[in-house]
Amino acid sequence: MSTGVLDQFHPSVQHHIVNSLGWRSLRPLQEVAAQPLLAGRSGLLLAPTAGGKTEAAMLPVFSRMLEEDWRGLSVLYVCPLRALLNNLHPRLESFGRLVGRRVGIWHGDVTSGKRSQILRDPPDVLLTTPESLEVMLVSKRSEPRRLFRNVRTLVVDEIHAFAGDDRGWHLLSVLERIERMSQHDIQRIGLSATVGNPETLLDWLTASSADGGAVLEPPPGATTRAEVVLDYVGSLENAARVIAALHRGEKRLVFVDSRNRVEQLARYLRELGVRTLLSHASLSREERLRAEEAFQQGHDCVIVATSTLELGIDVGDLDRVVQIDAPPSVASMLQRMGRTGRRPGTRSNTTILATSSEALLHAAAIVDLWRRGYVDPVEPPPLPLHVFTQQIMGLCLQERGLAEDEWPRWVGAMPGFSMLGDLANQVVDGMVARDVLWREGGILWFGQRGEKEYGRRNFMEVLSVITSPPTLEVRLGAEPLGTVDESVVFRETSEQTPLLLGGRAWRIVEVDWKRRVVQVRATDEAQKGFWMGSGRPMGFDVCQAVLEVLSSPEEPDEWSQRARAAMAAIRDEHSWAQTGRSFLIPEGDKQIWWTFAGQQTNVLLALAAGLTPGAADNLRVVLPHHADPEQIVETLTTQLKEGTFFELHAAAFEEPIKFAEALAPELALAVTAARWRLSEVPPVVLVAADDGADGESAKS
Repeated sequence: MSTGVLDQFHPSVQHHIVNSLGWRSLRPLQEVAAQPLLAGRSGLLLAPTAGGKTEAAMLPVFSRMLEEDWRGLSVLYVCPLRALLNNLHPRLESFGRLVGRRVGIWHGDVTSGKRSQILRDPPDVLLTTPESLEVMLVSKRSEPRRLFRNVRTLVVDEIHAFAGDDRGWHLLSVLERIERMSQHDIQRIGLSATVGNPETLLDWLTASSADGGAVLEPPPGATTRAEVVLDYVGSLENAARVIAALHRGEKRLVFVDSRNRVEQLARYLRELGVRTLLSHASLSREERLRAEEAFQQGHDCVIVATSTLELGIDVGDLDRVVQIDAPPSVASMLQRMGRTGRRPGTRSNTTILATSSEALLHAAAIVDLWRRGYVDPVEPPPLPLHVFTQQIMGLCLQERGLAEDEWPRWVGAMPGFSMLGDLANQVVDGMVARDVLWREGGILWFGQRGEKEYGRRNFMEVLSVITSPPTLEVRLGAEPLGTVDESVVFRETSEQTPLLLGGRAWRIVEVDWKRRVVQVRATDEAQKGFWMGSGRPMGFDVCQAVLEVLSSPEEPDEWSQRARAAMAAIRDEHSWAQTGRSFLIPEGDKQIWWTFAGQQTNVLLALAAGLTPGAADNLRVVLPHHADPEQIVETLTTQLKEGTFFELHAAAFEEPIKFAEALAPELALAVTAARWRLSEVPPVVLVAADDGADGESAKS
């Protein structure tokens, strides 16, 4: 071990690294991060899954805690998932105990008794979520000014999972409020797998801090290139046969990006005699924990999961990761493959099994981007006006009535709000005008509409920016099995079909709508299962990579023979494909406009053409035979430039943002408009229906 780095830690931490943990060396990231974090600097720590990020952050923090004699609640450790908090807690609690410090946990599943104990005698480190921090800030029992007065460090695990959506703005807003209550400029430490724009992510985390921090990552060459295989299997049932036949005796984690297909694949595998466990968000916590614990202890078994197991939850020493169809992004692929290769002498690996031609093409594009070193950027969503309304309401609860000129002192420096200017005052005035808020003598409180919309269950709706579909709990007697969307219950009861949950089929016996509980009994009937969901949107870069795969003769080493044969057929079918172009192909009374521009751009083009969003997908737009793509692009560009597009097509953008009803309609529409981006549409080539690659350029 490098004694130079180790000597910088407090003697107690040094002792336990060597003697209690038994480490012979620090990992590369831990070496790089030690000095800046020990000096109190903020930082973004980047490394693959199992790269030692948690210890890279927390060992310097524990060392500072001892050196500077921190007292009271000093460190907040925030995660996006309760399951990840539960997984981390024993590990951090154990190390805290070694150095004489306490580590607690607070989230929605923690009992009220344990929460009361934390409030009476706060631990040194608290593992929690943004929503739970909001609860502590607004609760009368918490005394937040006393609770948070000694906070010095915030650690954000899986920070990319926050920064890419509105939970990130919520987290930063809560941090601003806590920092005002604290006596210290809070050190901010973000942990993430590799991202495409780390400096942007660091700036986002530290924008309102006196310390801009640094990006901290292992030196080049410190990690070994992973082993990736792309195979074509043609169906989910064939994928089950491949998984059952290959890598017997190994522990395999299989990712499937829909709950329906998790359930179907698990059923196929069990029919083939494979010991199969499941994990997805609709299963009860008890069911997921049982599966994860059994998987940790077993060998020669498979756990089939959605992205619930992507974010660092420890399921033991994995041999292999299998991905059904394309991973959502390059970053997601890196995160998932990083679950393997932890043992000395082994490499991270991923086997991708494509069940359709479309999935093969998408997966090949992701693999191609990975080979070129591309990683998706994380983009915080612009114009979070609805999150601003949530924070104003949260401050009303926190302060028991908010002095109108006080909100800038609480959250005005948060980067998502600091650019709003007069727009912020318009939002507050609009909330008063809509009776969401009531104003008297410069003090803001909830109006009658605000009380009605948000006052139920002690204003629980105000504590989160997440919008979830209505669900019901599924029970076998008193045993919770999981949850299902309300629409699923309507469907299964009306069609008298069984429900698939936990890899087993169930008949609905009774629905208690008041208590929102579904009672079931086991059945042997086959059923595919059903959850609400939609196809995953693809961005411009991925869609352009699809076009490059189609137009290239290359057959990368990662492709299996079956993948090469299937791709040859796909390329033959799309022989007109070439980079730097979009393609218009007549097909009966319609035209298929292959833009390869991504779902957002294609939906905008479809609307500009007078069509519904359903006419567009990630790669193409289905047009009437008389439509002119050049005119559609011109119309769309003009309407966007004049600011009329989203007003003209407001009905097509009804997917709600939470707290939209607290905003004036034009402001809610402005939030939506800011989040739809038009990518460049390449010049159009008209391809005759029977000409293949011999089409002529009709537009430029």
